[in-house]
Amino acid sequence: MDAIFYTVLAVNGDYADLVSDEGQPHSITMFLLPEGTTVGSRLKLENFQWELLE
Repeated sequence: MDAIFYTVLAVNGDYADLVSDEGQPHSITMFLLPEGTTVGSRLKLENFQWELLE
């Protein structure tokens, strides 16, 4: 599985609204994201594992 890169656009309660570098929107529960994820964070999803880049 190739890595997919996302930017956090907004945090709405327990959910984060993301957009991929290809422009695809995605919504996910904050529980699954790395600690420290906030609006503007860059994330990498690879092999079903999230990594906080910035």
